[in-house]
Amino acid sequence: MLEKYEALKIIRKAGILAVVRGNSKDNAYEISRASIDGGIKAVELAFTSPNADLTIRKLARNYANDSEIIIGAGTVLDVATARIAIIAGAKFIVSPSYNQEVAKICNLYAVPYIPGCFSPTEVQQALMLGADIIKIFPGTIAGPEMISELKGPFPQANIMPSGGVNLDNLQEWFDAGSFCCGVGGSLVGPGVKGDYNQVTKNAQKFYSKLQLIRKEDISKRN
Repeated sequence: MLEKYEALKIIRKAGILAVVRGNSKDNAYEISRASIDGGIKAVELAFTSPNADLTIRKLARNYANDSEIIIGAGTVLDVATARIAIIAGAKFIVSPSYNQEVAKICNLYAVPYIPGCFSPTEVQQALMLGADIIKIFPGTIAGPEMISELKGPFPQANIMPSGGVNLDNLQEWFDAGSFCCGVGGSLVGPGVKGDYNQVTKNAQKFYSKLQLIRKEDISKRN
């Protein structure tokens, strides 16, 4: 359980999860590497990417000695995929929807589970079965207001929006109470076409914006 606690600490410190969907295992790896080089230390490698487990294994192995970097799996729809991802080295599991059986296997292996939810009922069910972070998806439809509203009945919930998060609205999501944010196209989009340098530049901008948001938050609390 200590490993699970450490994984959650790393995710919170990272603040932003790069949601990577590559067109090949090498493309997904290079997009992930470019994101990390730019300062985004958490990578969610989607299982819609070809041979996603091989990419996760390579990333997990190559960054094993960096305690600030964490590699997880996304678009995990069933127990079989969750187990493959965990065996490959994924330190957290993300789904677009809530799945009770995936929640159970993540609890069994002490790996944080981040299910996609879009109603108070789904949020409550996920929390009851030990979901560590609730993914509000799609964020483009929900908006930051949904997080602040959910925090009323579920103040204990760690909430992560995914979908529609960009540099312009990042502040709004964190102001609403986000635990962290999943960022896809606005961060890693150029990587699908092989422009890894732009991915690194995007990551640097997101990292700098996040640090500014956190400094302002500390200033407000003081």
